[in-house]
Amino acid sequence: MKALVLAAGLGERLRPLTDTVPKPLLEISGRPLIHYPLLLLRYAGIREVAVNVHHLARKIEATLGRGEQLGLAITYSPEPVLLGTGGPLLPLRSYFGGESFLILNGDTIIDLDLSTMIAKHRQRRALVSMALRQTTSPEAYSQIEIDSNGHIRRMRLLRDRAHGRFKDYPDVPRAETAAALKPLMYCGVMICEPAVFEQMPTARPFSLIADVLAPMISEGASLFGYVHNGFFATVDDIQAYERLCAEFASSPPLLPYISSP
Repeated sequence: MKALVLAAGLGERLRPLTDTVPKPLLEISGRPLIHYPLLLLRYAGIREVAVNVHHLARKIEATLGRGEQLGLAITYSPEPVLLGTGGPLLPLRSYFGGESFLILNGDTIIDLDLSTMIAKHRQRRALVSMALRQTTSPEAYSQIEIDSNGHIRRMRLLRDRAHGRFKDYPDVPRAETAAALKPLMYCGVMICEPAVFEQMPTARPFSLIADVLAPMISEGASLFGYVHNGFFATVDDIQAYERLCAEFASSPPLLPYISSP
């Protein structure tokens, strides 16, 4: 199994830091942010990883090299024009070789049991499995709603945070289903089967969740959630970055893959 770590964004909400340092290279506890998803993959036995790059791409490539120091084989996928969260997959279709593949956000730190998530994905014969978690403010994020079996039955994609407006897929779920659904948030790790490529638009850029997965939910496709209850942090803006730096300095989370040889 191979993986894609998303690292091409501009990091606009982290300016002026990201004017000269790409977001994936901002340091948390002495490590570039992107090291965390890369080392999580290595810990789970995933050694071949693609990294899409755009903003200050040469700095990312110079820092990571070909991945030897991390025990990985890194392939870069340049984006002269940003392709969204789904567009980067199209040029990597042959790279994945017709097998299941992983997608990880490059700005997320998580102590996810990735090996167990992969095993559960295979056991369920899922088309897509998304790592999900509870949040105390569901109105601030898109909501991925699962039933008691973990089957994703509805996506409520946040369109307007200020006014709490969502776009629902499907528009109107069955009443007996909606009443039992549990709203969770996506936490940046996904497993996909190669059949997902058949659902992708040919025009780029596009969003993997909004333009591919959400319509699949409306059609009843076998998408599942894997609920994560451990540590999770994402670097959205300067305030989040500063809080995370302070947390790692005062009380760093236990991340097994950091000390793994």
